[in-house]
Amino acid sequence: MSVLPWSLLPDNSSTDAGGRLSIAGCDVVDLAEEFGTPLFVYDEDHLRSRCREAVAAFPDGAAYATKAFLCTAMARLAVEEGMDLDVSTGGEIHVALAAGVPGQRLIVHGNNKSTRELAVAVEAGVGRIVIDSMSEIDRLESLLHHRGATARVMVRVNPGIEAHTHDFLRTGATDSKFGVSIAGGVATQAVDRIKSSDSLRLVGLHAHVGSQVFDVSSFAKAIDIIAEFVRPMDVEELSIGGGLGVPYVEGESAPTITEWGATIRSAAESAGITQRITAEPGRAIVARSAITLYTAGTIKDIPGVRTYVSVDGGMSDNPRPVLYGSGYEVFMPRSTISDRDREIRLVGKHCESGDVIVWHGKVPSDLELGDILATPVTGAYGHSMGSNYNMVLRPPVVFVRDGESRLVVRRETYDDLLARDSG
Repeated sequence: MSVLPWSLLPDNSSTDAGGRLSIAGCDVVDLAEEFGTPLFVYDEDHLRSRCREAVAAFPDGAAYATKAFLCTAMARLAVEEGMDLDVSTGGEIHVALAAGVPGQRLIVHGNNKSTRELAVAVEAGVGRIVIDSMSEIDRLESLLHHRGATARVMVRVNPGIEAHTHDFLRTGATDSKFGVSIAGGVATQAVDRIKSSDSLRLVGLHAHVGSQVFDVSSFAKAIDIIAEFVRPMDVEELSIGGGLGVPYVEGESAPTITEWGATIRSAAESAGITQRITAEPGRAIVARSAITLYTAGTIKDIPGVRTYVSVDGGMSDNPRPVLYGSGYEVFMPRSTISDRDREIRLVGKHCESGDVIVWHGKVPSDLELGDILATPVTGAYGHSMGSNYNMVLRPPVVFVRDGESRLVVRRETYDDLLARDSG
């Protein structure tokens, strides 16, 4: 028997005597009835709390990594709580600007920024552009020269760290599509090239060792390696990027943002780094703030094999289990604190055998067709990585706070699927 770990739910979760779940004073089953399923439900005060924690943990500067979850409401919220925004495409820049975020509050990343994206960044007056390759220096410099403009830039360097995470989530190793290598000397070439430019102003260095990293010593190791490179440089800032892991399933644990910040700042001080230390958390801000609600549509028992429970979403709203083999829990919001004594495999409605949401799930034995099921810790990389595979409509996003719910992203319609179809 297994009861859902309470630590996986948003901060402002509670249950009544029967175990029925509310988030921020809003009954979750009622939300499913009002807005339909699938549905992303975010605890707004949880989001605000994590943003404030990040700002306190990194007083020199913290930017929210928008790739984790972005809509205009989230962009405004993060900036209101003191964070800048880390954006990596023209689309993310566009959404941030549409939310009213000043260009100077944006830090532009990306391993293959197009000339058009760079032009959008320059026109918006972004705070920093993070250089990711030697060819990008030429592309940006040419653009600035024609416009008679200048730009503040950072260089993304690879410290050569093999962070303990999934292969696809390692980004700080020498063999990576991101950044320029310190060990190979390319980082030095990039810095020298920028310093010789009339239109580029080097303001800092950036390093990112990977995503979903639970061992903060990986970040400390990166600081140690970068120290020799950064200490003698006349730059203002060193960004350690993001990547702090979060627990998704029973038995996992991770450092808090506060603990992560303390480790980084202590390592930088010990290494003699005097530059401003900044960071770009994303998953750690939003992941546990949300749950996804589904409706059970089919229960298929295969004697001696397993029970499949199919819901009205799937890999189109959470591709992480398919991409990375990521684990999730499943529970029934009408009986959140009940024993989950029935083993199931929670699957989606897509025409793929691999369309699995929870490989080894547990639910109460009284699960019935039409019940609302929920997966916790889906605030990061669900909505943002969603798709229209099989022409399935993307779910809406609801923020809840103080007993009130507000729709911040509406559900797609069938007409939306045809909006770009020219026939």
